[in-house]
Order: sequence, then C-alpha cells, then structure tokens
Amino acid sequence: MAPLERPPDVTVTVPGSKSFTNRALVLAALADGTSTLHGALVADDTEAMAAALEQLGVGIERHDGGRRLVVHGLGGRLPAGPLRIDARLSGTTARFLLPVLALGSGPYVLDGRAPLRRRPMGPTVDALRALGAEVDDGAETGPGHLPVTVRGLGTRGGATAVPADLSSQFVSGLLLAAPAMPEGLDLTMLGAAVSRPYLTMTTATMAAFGVEVERPSPDRFVVAPASYRATAYGVEPDASAASYFLAAAALTGGRVRVAGLGAGSLQGDIRVVAVLEQMGAEVELADDSVEVRGTGQLRGVDVDLADLPDMAQTIAVVAAFADGPTTVRGVELIRHHETDRIAAVVAELRRCGLTVHERRDGFTIEPGPLRPARIETYDDHRMAMSFALLGLRAPGIEIADPGCVAKTFPDYFATLDQLRRPAEPGPEPE
Repeated sequence: MAPLERPPDVTVTVPGSKSFTNRALVLAALADGTSTLHGALVADDTEAMAAALEQLGVGIERHDGGRRLVVHGLGGRLPAGPLRIDARLSGTTARFLLPVLALGSGPYVLDGRAPLRRRPMGPTVDALRALGAEVDDGAETGPGHLPVTVRGLGTRGGATAVPADLSSQFVSGLLLAAPAMPEGLDLTMLGAAVSRPYLTMTTATMAAFGVEVERPSPDRFVVAPASYRATAYGVEPDASAASYFLAAAALTGGRVRVAGLGAGSLQGDIRVVAVLEQMGAEVELADDSVEVRGTGQLRGVDVDLADLPDMAQTIAVVAAFADGPTTVRGVELIRHHETDRIAAVVAELRRCGLTVHERRDGFTIEPGPLRPARIETYDDHRMAMSFALLGLRAPGIEIADPGCVAKTFPDYFATLDQLRRPAEPGPEPE
C-alpha cells in the first residue's frame, strides 16, 4: 500500500448490499412469479447464493454484469433430492438456505468449504428439528456444523426458540422460510440478541415481497402462512463496504462522500459514522448520501459495537491513529466469523508495533508509531479491506492475499485508488 500524497476529496460509489441481495434472492426464489433485483452485489457470497438456488431449480438471468437479476421463483415448491448444495464460504447462504431446504422433501446435503464448516450452525439445526424436519449433522465435523443433511417432509412450523447471542443469521434464516411452513412460525429469541439491525433488514425485505411479520414483543416474531409476491426490488449500496472509505476520510483528514446511502438506510453499519464522529470526524448524513470529513484530530473512544460487529476491524484501524486508547466491546461473536477476528486484529496490530490488549469480547488499542509490516488476512475479506487503510498513512504496509476481498467486494482496491484522484471541483464563484 502506498500512502496518500494528499487527503482525499472525492465521491465514491460502492456496490450493492450483500445482506439485502442475499435476502432478496431467497425471497424471489420462494415467490410465485418473476422478480427483478436492481443494484445487486456481484461477489463470491452473492454468487454462492445464486448458484445454490439454481441447483434447486430457480431460474436466474444475469444482466448488466450481474447487477440486475431476473429471478423466476418456485412458489415455495422445491424439487425432490438427492441434491448437494455448496454454500462455498458464505455464512448467509448456509444459514438462510438450511431452513429453506427444510421446506422440500430432500434429501439435501448442505456443505461448504473448510472455513465455513468451522462456523456454527447448531441453533438452526435444533430449531428445524423442533419444527418437524429431519436433520442429520455431525458425521464429519461434529454436531452443529456443515455438512448437514435435511429431509423436510415433516416440517410443520409452529413455535420454537432460538439463541440469538451468537448470530442474528439463525433468526433471519428461519424468518425467511417461515411463510412457506404449513403452520407459519412463532419464534422467540433467547439471550441478549446481537446484530439486531439485521433482523429489521430481514423483516423489511419480507414486507417488500408481500409478507408482514408481527412483533408482539422485541424478542418474539410471528409469521402466518403466506405466499411471497414477486416484485421489482432495488438493492441499496452496502454500508459495510462504504465504511472503509468513510473511515479513510477520518484517518487522513480528507473528505469522502458515498452516494445512494443515507439517513433512511436500515443497514446497521451506517451507524459507524456516529463512532467516527465520536472519534473527531465531521459527519453529514443526508437522505441519499453520507459524507465524512476528517479534522486532523482523532480521539480514542470506548464503544460497544454489539449491533455493528462487522465494524470492529474498521474502528480498530482508525484507533491506531487516535490520541489515546480505544476500547471495542460487545463483539465476542466475531470470534466465530471467517476467522477469530478479535485475535486477528490483536495479532496484526501488534505486528505493526502497537500495544493491544485482548479482551473476551473485544480489545483495547494503544496508539503509537506504526512499523512496516506484512498483514496476514486469514482468508478474511474484512481483514484485508480494513487493514489496507493503515497503508494510506503509514509506509511499508503490505496486504497478504488481497484477492480474498472477492468474497464481498471484488473491486475494492480499484475503488480505494479513487481516493488518489485530484480534488473534486467546488462551485464556481458568482
């Protein structure tokens, strides 16, 4: 990474939201009729979802380089197995599709690559069994892990409870499949739920496809049997992807504006701008854009990121340039993502010469001079994208395996280079 010669002054365009794209793909596949998704993300995770749905007989036409998807739904009727579904490295694909597979007769084997096999699936497996599905797991990798075999002839739906303190994706996956269950779903979350904004994204996407979710209490969801309605659906830009560019403005003293992503976004990660503001940046959040301006001063903070855990690595990198220590709390769940993200952040910032204290649910970073280092990415796209920002200010930063960003943002480094453009012209004087 080459440090910037001047602070950036640019507007960048980021790709569509992975979270909304994969939710909309599932609902379009279950709908009766043809849906069109505009602005879809083109990346490994969304292609994993699309390819898995095609294995189930869903017709998907790709236009505009894959950013416009025409999806011919199955009306909730899955073909009989045997079928083997490959979720690749995509957690949302695995956790959203397992309940969908329980809607068909099977047998279906859901599997993925080694890192995904290590990620937990137990809450969904247990819930599906309680709802009447026959699920076999643990033969190869231990209980609660892929590969999982599903036979769904007995899936009734009804009432179940799911631990929500490990990932919101278990709850979201069950909700997405719920309308197609004969008895619907009455789901109660157990424990302190994490990443709650993602659950709002799930119910909002379901509403866009014609199904309303009742919330008798904050921890309970009720979904009646229903059919999804085919629709035209617009995918907004990805707030997680935008965070890197907004953080770059804060840590370089520049200005970055992201178009198409604004105050009305349901993506929890848009709230990273509030943390950047707390750290000393200036923020302008409009209806259809967000802008961050660095002030040249960054403060250390103590923040709980339980509702936006994917931002932990981004804030960690900004914290390296603050005027005092920063503590990130509430993100123990990221130990179970693509890698142990807490341990990875600690190891790589220490590699850069910083003092970092590892906590059970986060870390504390003491800023200081950075030394040149080759950053290990652990096959984790967010490690590569976040730690690349160090190199915008500090010389000698190298990123190992930069290609891992293809999971969610294949053009990340080309887009990051847009920060090197000359400043955008201001208004002409009268």
